[in-house]
Amino acid sequence: MRLRNCSLLSLLIPAAIGVFAQQPVTVRTPATPLVVQNPYFSIWSFNDHLTGGPTRHWTGTEQQLLGSIRIDGKTLRFMGNDSRLPPIPQLRRAIWPTRTIYDFEGSGIHLTATFFTPALPQDPAVLSRPLTYLSWTVHSVDGRPHSVRLAFGASAMLAVNDEQEPVVWGTNHVGDMTVLHIGTNRQPVLAKAGDNLRIDWGWADLAVPLQPGMATETVDWNEFAKDEATGTSAPSDDIAMPRAPRVDLPVMAVFFDLGSVSATPVTRTTMLAYDDREAVEYLHRQMPDDWAGSGQTMAQMLEQAEHQEPALLARSKAFDHALASDLETAGGSDYAQLAILAYRQSLAAATLVSDVDGTPLLFSKENSSNGCTDTVDVTYPAAPLLLLLNPRLLEAELRPVLEYARLPLWPWPFAPHDVGTYPLANGQVYGGGPTSEVDQMPVEESGNLLILFDAIAHAEGNANFAASYWPMLSRWATWLRANGLDPENQLSTDDFTGHLAHNANLSLKAILALGSYAQLAEMLHKHDEAESYRRSAQEMAAEWIRMAADGDHTRLAFNLPGTWSEKYNLVWDRILGLNLFPPTLAQQEISFYLKHNNVFGVPLDNRHSYTKLDWELWSATLASNQQQFEQLVAPAYRFITQTPTHVPLSDWYDTLNGAQAGFQARSVVGGVFIKMLADPAMWKKWASAPITQAP
Repeated sequence: MRLRNCSLLSLLIPAAIGVFAQQPVTVRTPATPLVVQNPYFSIWSFNDHLTGGPTRHWTGTEQQLLGSIRIDGKTLRFMGNDSRLPPIPQLRRAIWPTRTIYDFEGSGIHLTATFFTPALPQDPAVLSRPLTYLSWTVHSVDGRPHSVRLAFGASAMLAVNDEQEPVVWGTNHVGDMTVLHIGTNRQPVLAKAGDNLRIDWGWADLAVPLQPGMATETVDWNEFAKDEATGTSAPSDDIAMPRAPRVDLPVMAVFFDLGSVSATPVTRTTMLAYDDREAVEYLHRQMPDDWAGSGQTMAQMLEQAEHQEPALLARSKAFDHALASDLETAGGSDYAQLAILAYRQSLAAATLVSDVDGTPLLFSKENSSNGCTDTVDVTYPAAPLLLLLNPRLLEAELRPVLEYARLPLWPWPFAPHDVGTYPLANGQVYGGGPTSEVDQMPVEESGNLLILFDAIAHAEGNANFAASYWPMLSRWATWLRANGLDPENQLSTDDFTGHLAHNANLSLKAILALGSYAQLAEMLHKHDEAESYRRSAQEMAAEWIRMAADGDHTRLAFNLPGTWSEKYNLVWDRILGLNLFPPTLAQQEISFYLKHNNVFGVPLDNRHSYTKLDWELWSATLASNQQQFEQLVAPAYRFITQTPTHVPLSDWYDTLNGAQAGFQARSVVGGVFIKMLADPAMWKKWASAPITQAP
């Protein structure tokens, strides 16, 4: 595949990048990522304590994981909320980019529970694996030995859309592993599309390497919890199948009898994985996950993952510390904590697949909105994370939209909005589809793509990707030059605010997109075209300043004096070195935002008190000094620590009370990484890290 090579260099290289503070997120957060892989395999704790409630899919539907520890005959739970088992006290929880770690202590025993997902953008094959390592380390803390037994269960809800779908289960052996699997009886592969959906095909797998004192079984949830509470053995009688989860929920369970545990730590591990068989349908072709694109079977992947765990853990720890350090160096402690929390969520809102020729394609899901896939105005705010850590993944996310736009199916001289509803990417569905003139986003999407092409070229040091699509980019640039300065009544990416004519921020995007196109043309030695578009962008920028001026700030819309909005699109003027607008414009905007900074942030515009987290960080990056940046980031940090809403990180919330206004678990939170792009040396260092392959 073009996305990776056979370099043996490891991700330990970024460990030398910086060693500043290297702190995980230990503060209270709206939710905690546990097994967060892709839009379907995404399990979270919505509670401050892991025992405070059931674990859930990002949509909020229960997908129960239960963990218990029996100490000297007394059973305590460390995960889940089954009241039959009292909780073991939780000491702390730490979130790193690739790991979530909980520490518990009670009855003389310390327990560390780790959820480790090797979400390494520089190793796409590993990144695409729907697999998380779970480990538990136990030791005595009171100087005495204790008899200890661990139990973990993963429910059938992981493999259904709703609790009435009958499931079946089984066990097989892969190498030295026992693999329990559970899935629906019908297996409707890629039969549904939409937002508030969970996968109901394929198989949830609990893979347990051979370890001392281990036993595995698919059991009844109630019996599992009851037997753990009473201290009896797990039931051995077969339970009838198929069975709907609502009837005595089936559970894949593993039990570890650790015997007598002293001060010497004892560790046990499992792997929780999901074999979806086919991940996405694109233009009516079903495609497997990237890891399976070369013909690798699930069994082979599990064996490989078991073998690679020590090396992947070492690489991930180095990556976590290096990234945390550089985030703090770039934006301060509050910023680093925010970005770390956003990291896995952003990556897990997409699925990396292989086309029939091995070409990588990344399909994002517009979570918690309309479920569209590869929505351009979702890719745009999410892009900074990929631009920083592997711009070729951004290419993979743009490619489905671009190939679709090349087809006669797309009749317009501007760019599409999406390529379907996840996981069916068979053509635009937003606004009535490709033939409807209703609710298209012509300035928004065309501008987004031209800017992103230029950003990729900056990250990679060449415009080769743009050259592959040049006639189409030229068509969009031509359209923007004619229609972008003073947009007609249309939607922008903030479509929840409704249609707006003469949108100043949308006009700003069009102008910066033309400047981006000019840069790309120059890189491709199209000098006359570059000069022409550069001149047009400069002339439009001068006109924009006149049209948008409104005293100490700029207007929401050219025809609405006394209004204002965050001009987050302006950030690319500096990042890409376009220099179309005077630095005084950004300084003026920052000064105005600071005057309107509420308890939890700056409102998106004067019409409402809500804001968008991604755009807040883009606007803050306009600041000319670190103090101003941190002043604007502090309320966003306050939001993640004080919001009353317990859901995976929301990007749309109220700046007065911190409550979620809408949206959760979306990829757009990757936009907070834009501050890293504002430092050219930092961006170059990470974007040029070698593309690696697990040994």
